[in-house]
Amino acid sequence: MSEEQTDSNSTGYYFDNASTRDQSSVVFSKPIFVILMVMMVTLVVVIVLGNALVILAFKVDKSLRRQCNYYFLNLAISDFLVGAFCIPIYIPYILTGRWTLGRGLCKLWLVMDYLLCSASVFSIVLISYDRFLSVTRAVSYRARQSMTHQAVIKMIAVWVLAFVLYGPAIIFWELAVGRSRVPKDECFAEFYYSWYFLLSASMLEFFSPFISVAFFNLSIYLSIRRRRLHSRETQQHLQLSQPASAQGESILLSHNWGFGMKLAARGSIHSQTSSPSLGKLDPSTSRAAQPNRLSRDKKIAKSLAIIVCVFAICWAPYTLLMIIRAACRGRCIQHHWYEVTFWLLWLNSAINPFLYPLCHSSFRRAFNKILCPRRHTTPPSSVLRAGQ
Repeated sequence: MSEEQTDSNSTGYYFDNASTRDQSSVVFSKPIFVILMVMMVTLVVVIVLGNALVILAFKVDKSLRRQCNYYFLNLAISDFLVGAFCIPIYIPYILTGRWTLGRGLCKLWLVMDYLLCSASVFSIVLISYDRFLSVTRAVSYRARQSMTHQAVIKMIAVWVLAFVLYGPAIIFWELAVGRSRVPKDECFAEFYYSWYFLLSASMLEFFSPFISVAFFNLSIYLSIRRRRLHSRETQQHLQLSQPASAQGESILLSHNWGFGMKLAARGSIHSQTSSPSLGKLDPSTSRAAQPNRLSRDKKIAKSLAIIVCVFAICWAPYTLLMIIRAACRGRCIQHHWYEVTFWLLWLNSAINPFLYPLCHSSFRRAFNKILCPRRHTTPPSSVLRAGQ
């Protein structure tokens, strides 16, 4: 390419970029400015506090330090840094339309933002894969729970892959091209309009992770569904093959031993006692149990669908818009739509602490110990009474 062609392309690039930035550099009225500031600060507080609670729970409660929970810790660390570093630096830039923190901090912010968001995505994939193994390979999975070094290796791999995906391009793109195409009062990556690079990176950052998460969670649901259908068929087969006299004896045995397990056929007497070690089981007929199992299947399907849908809603608009925007060099999409999808991406970091750890009873117990310590402390008076 000749020097004259390079200059003309560069001029066109600046024209496109200037036109898009003019749309985003609108001076906000005071009420709008205050509303946007409150919303952004609220998002930062939710992200920081929510993920800090997950990290603190992991530190306080030693029972959480199992291999599967290390991935939640990894996700919480990346999301916490998004709220503690990336968003606070971006707030004055979006409200004023000018970058005033220098080129060095701009590079650091870009590297950290792309790194943390990518690490968050890969951690979600790792959590879904871990759940997949816990269901499909339950025996070997339980045997490896104490091997935390494997979890640490996977966590390091997540951060390395997240950095390799965008970090070298952010740092060295300017050197490869020969000069920077970013104006002094702005901050964005040099590959901002390179649609071929963004398409390639998006395959690794969104499309492949999304397909993986959907596959793992769908496989989990189908596996649980197959097991329950098999258990139901086995139970019905045993009930049909068991003589009526044996059923009566089984009922008497269940009453005597107090297991609370349903061994009678349709219309028979039901046991209502239960062993403390097995837990209390609600008595019901085999017909009544089928709707209960079906409702549990629906709850599992709903929770897994929420995980996949939230990931898609937060990431798909940004990924697709970035590719389209780069292909048409910013002419076909207004800048404010890009900003909306950008904040959707960060919103995922606020949702993750509630979507993943709060779905686990072990984390909920740890949160209760931190937030309500008085409920988990034994009063001295009760200790004295117990000793007497």
